[in-house]
Amino acid sequence: MDTISEVVQRARAAFNAGKTRPLQCRVQQLEGLRRLIREREKDLVGALAADLRKNEWTAYYEEIVYVLEEIDYVIKKLPEWAADEPVEKTPQTQQDESYIHSEPLGVVLIMGTWNYPFSLTIQPMVGAIAAGNAVVVKPSELSENTASLLATILPQYLDKDLYPVIIGGIPETTEVLKERFDHILYTGSTGVGRIVMMAAAKHLTPVTLGLGGKNPCYVDKDCDLDVACRRIAWGKFMNSGQVCVAPDYILCDPSIQNQVVEKLTKSLKEVFGPIMPIVCVRGLEEAIQFINQREKPLALYVFSLNDKGIKKLIAETSSGGVTANDVIVHTTVPSLPYGGVGGSGMGSYHGKKSFETFSHRRSCLVRPLLNEEALRARYPPSPAKMPRH
Repeated sequence: MDTISEVVQRARAAFNAGKTRPLQCRVQQLEGLRRLIREREKDLVGALAADLRKNEWTAYYEEIVYVLEEIDYVIKKLPEWAADEPVEKTPQTQQDESYIHSEPLGVVLIMGTWNYPFSLTIQPMVGAIAAGNAVVVKPSELSENTASLLATILPQYLDKDLYPVIIGGIPETTEVLKERFDHILYTGSTGVGRIVMMAAAKHLTPVTLGLGGKNPCYVDKDCDLDVACRRIAWGKFMNSGQVCVAPDYILCDPSIQNQVVEKLTKSLKEVFGPIMPIVCVRGLEEAIQFINQREKPLALYVFSLNDKGIKKLIAETSSGGVTANDVIVHTTVPSLPYGGVGGSGMGSYHGKKSFETFSHRRSCLVRPLLNEEALRARYPPSPAKMPRH
């Protein structure tokens, strides 16, 4: 068995050999990943059922389908994203070529989480591959069936030097974090997020952290409570409440509190599930105050027929993302970056943002070796008179 250090070194050697530079190579790897999902879907569904008791529908529509959509979208857009981007010239650089060139960062570490052990590990990997990186994948050991399945099948469909999988618990994670990476993306708890960031700091490695946070849900008096409560219940009790963007607590006026409780209860077929506190606030101002006194959440939800109220809540609070009049769905749009802020994390990914997260946008100026006369003033001796603008 190779040591963790050898695995990471091999990934770096494969990256340094230039394997991932051509776009064609990246597309081939993404196509390999798509083939893996299609050919091994039954195995993936089985592993998710064994780890988390997910049924086939849940496994497919809450995990697998988003990764497939991401792959299709990224393959289609990659040539456009990877192209050099010309920038505005200054009067002094009219003859020069000025552009931003996206280059891969190098070797990226992606650390997955247990509650969505497939999508939250593989979806960020799509962007990292597209940007041209080698990727070391560390799935969560708490979903051990999915972790060992990924370790078995990823090397069958992807370049095994460039995209190794490391499995194991705290000792292995500790070892992995001693290695030097060019970017780390971690999804999980705030406590472990701090450990990851401290380890990354030793190598000046940038991080993207997808952490938790208590997500508020403000319900206005004026909205259709039947629809609102059905949507809230769906999001709250999805995956047995183990969703980092699930609504965590409701803020509502005391006059509708009883109706909210009653309608939520009606939406729940069984009474087992996560706890949903309901906090009474008198109006939007008080709700905003309540939210702002706490750590910034990963998601914020508001149900209201009043557009001005919705915009006010968005303008005067902070959260990773927002959905109004529904829950969770902002995370399913590839063109909306997904990530936290403050206590709920830093950095984001999904769609184009994934490509940017795992790329360095390099400023390039290409000047002709001509027109020396025009540059004469910058060399000594300095001109006697200062030019006036």
